[in-house]
Amino acid sequence: MIFRNVPRWLLRSLGAVFLCVALVAVAGCGAQGPGPAVASGSADLSAAPSGAARTDPGGVPDAVPGWARGMAVVRADALPRQARDVLALIDRGGPYPYRQDGTVFGNFEKVLPRQKRGYYHEFTVRTPGERDRGARRIVTGEGGEFYYTDDHYETFKAVLR
Repeated sequence: MIFRNVPRWLLRSLGAVFLCVALVAVAGCGAQGPGPAVASGSADLSAAPSGAARTDPGGVPDAVPGWARGMAVVRADALPRQARDVLALIDRGGPYPYRQDGTVFGNFEKVLPRQKRGYYHEFTVRTPGERDRGARRIVTGEGGEFYYTDDHYETFKAVLR
């Protein structure tokens, strides 16, 4: 990686600034339809009719659960096929192909919200062409949270199901 000796907090801060600038540029350049603009993530689920959340053009709901606020999000159906297969396995309770699947995820990188030990569990997402487990994982939380990483815990996306 180009930024090998740069502190992680600095990279994240710069990434957040870049994202904000990009969002302002996109919002300012797009044609605005009738009605007030709503920033993604700012709507409340209770404001949507029949409990359904409105979605932005990218298909991510305006309202995200509290545990996912402030994180990158991805819809489950937008994940790679292998990740969707793992979600189905988790829903069924297994059997899992790797002995490490379902083990406690320690969150030593402190990328996910801090919780007591044992709160998070990890599951391997196969990477085609890899001879070992690869870098992709699904991490679940006791509160029903699902997270996806494709870079071995460097970054996570909240999975919206």
